Amino acid sequence: MTVRSYRLRRGRLSATTADALDRLGALVVPVDGRPLDVAGLFGRIAPLVVEVGSGMGEATAAMAAADPSRDLLAVDVHVQGLGRLLRRVEEDELSNVRVAEGDAIVLLRDMLKVVDEVRVWFPDPWPKARHVKRRLVGGAFADLVASRLRPGGLLHVATDWPPYADQVRAVLTPHPAYEVVHAGERWERPVTRFEQRGLDAGRPSYDLVVRRR
Repeated sequence: MTVRSYRLRRGRLSATTADALDRLGALVVPVDGRPLDVAGLFGRIAPLVVEVGSGMGEATAAMAAADPSRDLLAVDVHVQGLGRLLRRVEEDELSNVRVAEGDAIVLLRDMLKVVDEVRVWFPDPWPKARHVKRRLVGGAFADLVASRLRPGGLLHVATDWPPYADQVRAVLTPHPAYEVVHAGERWERPVTRFEQRGLDAGRPSYDLVVRRR
């Protein structure tokens, strides 16, 4: 049995989101397990960043605008958020962002061969003890990302849930495929809407960045 690390979140789409998904459908990749032609998708050959769980897309769009030399593929199961991101992409005239609807594990395992960076910012903490096994960043995920990152590529995990931070540190710090670049306070990224809610509630963020050896 496969243990999911996410909740399905299609739900009812707003009119503006549905419109964005319809008009900008060429920017949407279905996570169907088929190998992805990344150069064809973006129309160029460039370093690829995969963002797992892009939320409402504000940080995704900001990072893509600040780094136009790299392509960014945002994967999420929350279609409303992907639609919001597409609207930002259109408004900001970004050419280096595409979105993928579905399971990040399938995307990384079956559809991509080499990536330059993987970002996992504020994944579902699954705080209840019986749900800890559902957390995304565990040993199997660390191994999968290591198999896809080019040498020197980065895995950047951020969370504001201390037990999850402890788990991430325990999994990634001793992993033989990685060396630690940063461990501690937030590192080179915009504040996301979700993160701001945590900060307002007194929950500081923890970032761990590791480099593929």
